[in-house]
Amino acid sequence: MTTLRNALVSTLAASLMMSISPALAENGITDSKVVFGQAAALEGPAAALGTGMKLGIEAAFAEANAAGGVNGRMIELISMDDGYEPDRSIAAVNKLINDDKVFGLIGPVGTPTSKATQPIATAAKVPFVGPFTGAGFLRDPAHGNIVNVRATYAAETEAWIDHLNGALGLDKIAILYQDDGFGRVGLAGVQAAMEKRGLELVAEGTYQRNTTAVKSALLEIRKAKPQAVVMVGAYKPIAEFIKLAKKVKMDAEFVNISFVGSKALSAELGDAGEGVIISQVVPFPWDTTVPLVKEYQAALKAKDPSAEPGFVTLEGYVVGRLAVMGLEKAGKDVTRENFLNAFWSTGDFDLGGVTLSFGQDDNQGMNDVFLTTIQKDGGFSPIDKPAS
Repeated sequence: MTTLRNALVSTLAASLMMSISPALAENGITDSKVVFGQAAALEGPAAALGTGMKLGIEAAFAEANAAGGVNGRMIELISMDDGYEPDRSIAAVNKLINDDKVFGLIGPVGTPTSKATQPIATAAKVPFVGPFTGAGFLRDPAHGNIVNVRATYAAETEAWIDHLNGALGLDKIAILYQDDGFGRVGLAGVQAAMEKRGLELVAEGTYQRNTTAVKSALLEIRKAKPQAVVMVGAYKPIAEFIKLAKKVKMDAEFVNISFVGSKALSAELGDAGEGVIISQVVPFPWDTTVPLVKEYQAALKAKDPSAEPGFVTLEGYVVGRLAVMGLEKAGKDVTRENFLNAFWSTGDFDLGGVTLSFGQDDNQGMNDVFLTTIQKDGGFSPIDKPAS
């Protein structure tokens, strides 16, 4: 009888605890913390992208934690290296969801890796926040669990061709792209922007992901004598291509997608970087007249005094700040469902001079694209848009 009574008491106590604190049953949530997971390239040819996103997110989380966290909870990040390879990313995401039991995934890097892991997160109804890719398949609001920050690759490629053809009057344009889903998304965007203007690419060259084998592509593109080469790839192979192109005196404009990693590309190029164009999807990281940028710089220094501002860490910071705001909107009894609904129902998120806007049929926060160029000293300057 005593055993039965004790069992009933235990069952009632457990039921009472569940009714009082329903949010504590959600994976990744305790009364003292919220845990996010990140699968990204932390080593290898794309490492600067994963480590940059990681540092930016951590800076935003540390800033929130220093102010007391969100509803009394500290925010933690578990990061795993996927080497920018889909199979490794799948393994990392499964571990983060099933073993580490994270609340959500944040800051994944790359199109092929996101293509492989997003269905896993969607099936498990796990938030997939701020992927570092502009691939169109992530912009379908029907998935229900994806929160994008950046503009699409289609918007970036349109900005390229508008600048090259509209502002500079160039029409002989070639492309170098990574031979996978990421590269082909970029290729499709360039082709659409060219077709809109009655133009066709004069040459195409490809290379394999996680290699720097670009010589064959260079020989193919060089034969067409292009006025400009647009590039969809990671910083190491892109830098190798540009350095080789300049050695053989290819006189062309070189234009890169934001995914390339601007600071890493500039460092790899060294003296060969001057004049190379890169499209960006976040504000200029050195423009402290923008409140968001000023706060980002302070948070970055607080997290790592040796860190220098850059486009990738700023994007990571924006993603982290947005996640913090989503948690705040979701309230004390946060669940994955009400965290995601916070974005669709709130609409506008003002980060200080930068507004991200969402809705039931819109899971992309920003649409802006900014063009920049590498300076002689390796720094960056914005390219002003021509007056309309």
